[in-house]
Amino acid sequence: MIIFNELKNVKDIQPTAVALGNFDGVHLGHQQLIRNAVEYARKEGLKSAVFTFSNHPKDLLPKAKKVKNILYRNEKEAIIESLGVDYMFNVPFTREIMNTDPIHFINDILIDTFNLKAAFCGFNYRFGKDGAGNPEVLKNIGMSRGFQVFEMEPFRINDNVVSSSLIRTLIASGQVDQCETYMGRNYEISGEVVVGNRLGRKLGFPTSNLVIDTSMVTPPNGVYVTFCNYNGVRYPSVTNVGNKPTIGKYGKNVETHIFDFDKELYGKKIIVEFLKKTRDEVKFDDIQDLSEQIVRDCKEAKRYHEALAMKETGAEK
Repeated sequence: MIIFNELKNVKDIQPTAVALGNFDGVHLGHQQLIRNAVEYARKEGLKSAVFTFSNHPKDLLPKAKKVKNILYRNEKEAIIESLGVDYMFNVPFTREIMNTDPIHFINDILIDTFNLKAAFCGFNYRFGKDGAGNPEVLKNIGMSRGFQVFEMEPFRINDNVVSSSLIRTLIASGQVDQCETYMGRNYEISGEVVVGNRLGRKLGFPTSNLVIDTSMVTPPNGVYVTFCNYNGVRYPSVTNVGNKPTIGKYGKNVETHIFDFDKELYGKKIIVEFLKKTRDEVKFDDIQDLSEQIVRDCKEAKRYHEALAMKETGAEK
């Protein structure tokens, strides 16, 4: 997949079928839309493309609350590439783009820059000044300029319309066990392991610590059953998200205890997959009470992992 990070760098593009949208979570609805574009492109001898933005368009709106990211940029790119896309136009959403007349947006960007021959968008796709552009505008211009427009209806799972807003709500409310249903993958936090206070090691439960990135949507404080991915291997684990109120005042971070693991991970990159929240964060009276609760948390997480492993083994038979 060829990635273009600036519109000015997009040149000599072969005719394209373009999936249009922000794709900030690349959830199952997004994936279906992109697959539709990829399949059409292959059938019609076109190049498949995704046109998205490297920042959230709402961040430029006056008085708008900054939107938390679901994926890091490299994660978003990797998922889109895995769907078989040829070109990714991942450009900054600027005030110039925001204030572009919808007709100029279509003519100057989609047709003249992307060499668009087919557009794929969701029912709620909006573009151009004041969000005046929509699928109907695309279809009307398409008839005169000779390109096809395919509008996808709301993508539903369990009677819910799949959306990035839904996924943000699930994560922020701790319902991480629901994310795979709508995303096609578990919710993850990744980063470089940093040095913590080493209390976990003293208690017999060494942890790998990640600093919370405030630009990302994160789950509420509490204990979670997780997987920890390191160096291509997925290890069962248990994770605490929180401020460690029993032992002092700390910033919110992620502490993961990997079962039956003794490698030193400081400075290494890990990915923590969240499977289920087991309890809220609690301030204990003393370290002994905290230590006893950690034992219970580990036992509960191990039981969950054992049941999951049995289920997966049974499914393979």
